[in-house]
Amino acid sequence: MILSRGKTDSASSRNATSSGGVGGSGVGTAGGRTNQRKAPAPATLEDFIIRRDYTGARAFLEYSNGDEEEGKEGDKDMQQQQIDQWIAYCNFHLGDYQQALNQYKSLQENGKKNLELNLAVCMFYLGLYEEAQQMMSLVIESNPLKQRLLFHLAHKLGKEEQWVNLLEELQNSPNIEQQLSLASMHYMRSHYQEAIDVYKRVLVDNKDYLAINVYLALCFYKLDYYDMSQEVLDVYIVQHADSTIAINLKACNRFRLFNGRVAEQEIKNIADNGTFGADLIKHNLVVFRNGDGALRVLPGLLNIIPEARLNLAIYYLKQGEVQEAHALMKELQPTSPHEYILKGVVHAALGQQLGSKEHIKTAQQNLHLVGSSATECDTIPGRQSMASAFFLYEQFEEVLVYMNSIRSYFVNDDIFNYNFAQAKCATGYYKEAEELLMQINDMDIKNQHTYCMILAKCHVHCGHPELAWNVFITRDTNAEAFILLQLIANECYKCEEFWVAAKAFDMLEKLDPSPENWEGKRGACAGVLYALATKAHRGRPGGGISEVIGLLRDSSNSQADLMIKTIRKHISSFK
Repeated sequence: MILSRGKTDSASSRNATSSGGVGGSGVGTAGGRTNQRKAPAPATLEDFIIRRDYTGARAFLEYSNGDEEEGKEGDKDMQQQQIDQWIAYCNFHLGDYQQALNQYKSLQENGKKNLELNLAVCMFYLGLYEEAQQMMSLVIESNPLKQRLLFHLAHKLGKEEQWVNLLEELQNSPNIEQQLSLASMHYMRSHYQEAIDVYKRVLVDNKDYLAINVYLALCFYKLDYYDMSQEVLDVYIVQHADSTIAINLKACNRFRLFNGRVAEQEIKNIADNGTFGADLIKHNLVVFRNGDGALRVLPGLLNIIPEARLNLAIYYLKQGEVQEAHALMKELQPTSPHEYILKGVVHAALGQQLGSKEHIKTAQQNLHLVGSSATECDTIPGRQSMASAFFLYEQFEEVLVYMNSIRSYFVNDDIFNYNFAQAKCATGYYKEAEELLMQINDMDIKNQHTYCMILAKCHVHCGHPELAWNVFITRDTNAEAFILLQLIANECYKCEEFWVAAKAFDMLEKLDPSPENWEGKRGACAGVLYALATKAHRGRPGGGISEVIGLLRDSSNSQADLMIKTIRKHISSFK
């Protein structure tokens, strides 16, 4: 459940580079300026491009291509190249980056020059960062687009020195697209407030750049202000109701405010239209459907949408395939809170599975880092992380401090209640732990061995030993049931619930006739006799002394006969 904040990160990463970041595509600067009057129906290629109707523009070009007038061969070739270049442009803006790349390469092979920057941008959007960097070395002319692309490539490839130099250049640039690119970088580095500040400055002098509202909405979303995000987003959607990115973000807000079913309704009409963001929509549909189709969709998006790796790891965790989740995460260097959290959770699960202190230590470090950071310490994920870290440290009093602070947000959350109950039980708050455990409805949790152990212990300490016994008798006979029986026997003995302790030790003796189990049974039976003699409120069998004698008769230990003789000699004391 930890990574729900990543649900629109793929939209964000693409949008961030679009918002003046690299190509100005999608709902970036190309769609930022909005005329208030409705434009007339397109009649020329320019009209289609201004209206951002790239499907119409492509059809117009293909029709023009088939209706060329006869002319000189050289003129025809030049005209054909120009048409092909515009078709590649349209394919790029429709999100078909591979087709655009192939077309630009074909043009270059046929003698068209100065396409290196176009090729590099396509490669960037396909996640081919090394190839894009190599292609950029062939771009001689300096221009704002080149600067933006180099800036984002330096970020993607971890070239920190080059990135810092370009950052300074962009900060000092009055160019609006450079400022938007700078804001997108703040966004990708999780500096959301800094991104908001840049966007607001640009918007003050460019109120008709409506697309900036989409980027503001993305930042508010990442800060968990979903209502505010939707309010800002609506300013754009009123004018551009068909925007894939805007519709997707609206769906993500709905997902956070309501549920996946409501979110899916928002994007069902654009899920298969093949427009810009098609991969993003496929990715988010998997999330909205609680992982349905994860293995079919997410592996193919690992090098396209960064969050696909995170959500596939989450899917593997939910399926109990911890090794597969770890294989996905082990090479990831976390840069954002949710990445640190997921890496911590994966290492915690693997550490528990393998009994590895090293993995547990790595989990503690990642979770503690998030929970103690200045930006996350007062957020819900931050406090969850700190609670998890202290849980792994086995400092359960500290766990309760953090879980109590966010309890109101998870009243009906079975996973939260399960963890909360474990911490309560570990600190002796058995009644509260018992109540929390009884609220859980998830059968996957209720069938867990740990759940049964904790519930049985709480029942015993709350004066309900028979309920603890019922937990045992409903379990299958296996090694875990034997451990549960040992817990019930010992906890009942400590709490002076001697009759259930006697029954548990009797069962243990039958399964393992060791001296320890006989001694436990003997002591518990003696405790029952004391409870009968003193008419105590606990530790007495409903059927009286005869039930104790019945238990002792089943024992093969010679001391059992001596106890029975002694009981019969003083039987009047137990009535």
